[in-house]
Amino acid sequence: MPIAGVEQPSVIQIGDDLRLRKFDGNFSCAIPWYQDTEMVYLMDGKRKTYSPEEVEWMYRYLDQKGELYFIEVLEDGAFRPIGDVTFWQEDMPIVIGDAAFRGRHLGRRVVQALVERGKSLGYTWMMVNEIYHFNTASRRCFESVGFRPVEETPDGVQMRWEECL
Repeated sequence: MPIAGVEQPSVIQIGDDLRLRKFDGNFSCAIPWYQDTEMVYLMDGKRKTYSPEEVEWMYRYLDQKGELYFIEVLEDGAFRPIGDVTFWQEDMPIVIGDAAFRGRHLGRRVVQALVERGKSLGYTWMMVNEIYHFNTASRRCFESVGFRPVEETPDGVQMRWEECL
C-alpha cells in the first residue's frame, strides 16, 4: 500500500543513468544485498544477515508503510537494481545494496528526488527516523539535501527536512 490516497509512480526517472522502479513483488534480486554483513551493519547496526524469508517479510512490511522502490542504474543498455528505498513522510530508509555502487553519490541523488516527490505531494517536512552514529556517509548524504539533526536516539540521530517558507 503506497501513501494513502496517492498513486505511486511506476518509475521516477532521476537521470539518464538512474531511476526508481516501483516494487513489483519480486525481491529475489535483493537477497544477496541482505547477505552482505557490512551493508546490514550500516542499516541495522548488527552483522546478522537476513534469510530469504526475512527479506520477504521486510519488503511486505515496507510496501505497507509507503512507496517502495528499487534503485536502478543503467548498465549496458538496461536498468538493473542495486538497492532499495521506501518513501513516506515519517521515514526514508535507503540501501545501496550493491557495494560497487556505494560512495558514488547515488544515494544523494535518490534522496533529492524523493524530497522533490515530497514537495509535489505538499509536504513541508520529512523525517529520517534514525541514522546510526557510525554511518557517517548516510548522515552526510541526508545533510547534503537539507536534512538536519533534530533528536538523538540511543544509537544515532533522527533527521528532519523542512521547506524554507
